[in-house]
Amino acid sequence: MKTIVVIPTFNEAENLRAITLALLELGILDLNVLVVDDDSPDGTGVIADQLEQELAPRVHVMHRPAKSGLGTAYVDGFTWAMQHEADYVVQMDADFSHSPAYLPEFFKRMDKYDVMVGSRYVPGGKLDEHWSFGRYLLSWWANSVYVRMILGLKVRDATAGFKMWRRSALEKINLQSVRANGYIFQVEMAYLAEQNGLRIFEYPIYFEDRRIGRSKMDMRVKWEAASRVWEIRSRYGPLKKNSAIVSHQLETSEK
Repeated sequence: MKTIVVIPTFNEAENLRAITLALLELGILDLNVLVVDDDSPDGTGVIADQLEQELAPRVHVMHRPAKSGLGTAYVDGFTWAMQHEADYVVQMDADFSHSPAYLPEFFKRMDKYDVMVGSRYVPGGKLDEHWSFGRYLLSWWANSVYVRMILGLKVRDATAGFKMWRRSALEKINLQSVRANGYIFQVEMAYLAEQNGLRIFEYPIYFEDRRIGRSKMDMRVKWEAASRVWEIRSRYGPLKKNSAIVSHQLETSEK
């Protein structure tokens, strides 16, 4: 079974080599990495090309001519992955906020689910201890109250950016219909996953603050994402009742 990990990058030169090697060292059979770089001025694209040469044929690079947004980067990356016969597609950040060590746990459950979500807001999930109370409160409120209230989602971490998708799940969603471009892309994908009746498991993760570099999630981006939640509701309408099976309870022996 072929797995392609899609990593969108913009100014991740200091993280890209380390995250790529960490993924390949997991020992997962036929795991590949696709870097989608938006013409990073810090040389991320050059490093990606070096990795592609050094680690062929397991590392691939897609160069985009400008910073065009997280949503389109993922849509382009997912589309490429399916064109290259991926059975599973993983999305994750380059900055180690999403630990590659969780992927083997995701794989253990993919026989029962269509989507695995690395979740901060289910029992066992945790945020970095260095987050301020205000930052934690805003993130928790946005995910556990605001988005779920407006859209009727069952998932507790609607903005999660660490997911594993079955190929069939992405085909059912129809990526070409996805319109969200920025961070609201995560919310639209969560909405469409539930709307299409996909089987979803939220696996608890520890969300580590980025090790190197600056976060791209500033207050302007957060408020823009909040306002666009209403656009999703207007575009698609209310979710159907029992539209998806969402689980987040680990077996007792795993706790």
